[in-house]
Amino acid sequence: MTKNSKSTGIKSWPEDDRPREKLLKRGANALSNSELLAILLRTGVKGNSAIDLARQIIEKFSTFRNMIHTDMRQWKEFKGLGPAKVAQIQAALEIGRRFREVEVSGPKPKIAAAKDVFDILMPQMRDLKTEVFKVVYLNSNNRIIVTSDAATGTVNQAMPIVREIIHTALQKFAAAIICVHNHPSANILPSPEDKKFTQELSAAGKLLGIKVLDHIIIGDGNYFSFADEGIMG
Repeated sequence: MTKNSKSTGIKSWPEDDRPREKLLKRGANALSNSELLAILLRTGVKGNSAIDLARQIIEKFSTFRNMIHTDMRQWKEFKGLGPAKVAQIQAALEIGRRFREVEVSGPKPKIAAAKDVFDILMPQMRDLKTEVFKVVYLNSNNRIIVTSDAATGTVNQAMPIVREIIHTALQKFAAAIICVHNHPSANILPSPEDKKFTQELSAAGKLLGIKVLDHIIIGDGNYFSFADEGIMG
């Protein structure tokens, strides 16, 4: 049977055209986005194969990145796509994101410039729908000790507590810190609240011997560095 026969199921296709068989024979790189997604879906519905359903999903979201941080309401229009299949897709996307995060960061990288921090944190922060603050704690050689969340929410609602950030730095024996947060709007220019927070954090760091090296705002593929702009306070 061929793709032109009455059956629309992928099993009716020639073996070389089936996504799973194609992947095993030629490697994942040989597959289109729709074919990769079809393997995750496994089955379609009556009248629509898994590849048809995958193409509809790709047409709606355009890229895999756009599928991240969605909720069930955005998937309901696809007939035959229930919570289990959506969960499979989201899990695969998260695996890919974490792989990239580990690949970029590596063990205890040394920070020499704002771009080093951006390259490490951008994959996990660029698509977030809410503002998230992270603090990068560094040793005396500017190698990362740990990166941890400071606060989640908008700047006005959840400004990181300067005292807690400095206290954590002392607990971790950090010599320096870099504060990082994202702007979901993709506008990377600092707000008045961003500037005020940076001044307060820098002042507190000086009092307790913790260097506040930078405050970085991450947008969609770009960033703003207070240090690079010479406005650390």
